[in-house]
Amino acid sequence: MATMNPLQFIQQVRAEVAKVVWPTRREVMLTTVMVFILAALTAIFFSLVDLAIRGGLQAVLNFFG
Repeated sequence: MATMNPLQFIQQVRAEVAKVVWPTRREVMLTTVMVFILAALTAIFFSLVDLAIRGGLQAVLNFFG
């Protein structure tokens, strides 16, 4: 691996950071809201699956016990 001058490295890092397209405030807010909505929907889905499995298991146990 070639050695690099620290000043040259910093200049290259600054040049790369300048190429980054940062999201707007609106984009950040929209994606944050979408994440919260999808997390809530996922929690509801797994709660319903849990209730169904629990109910089915209780029915089987009551049938045999």
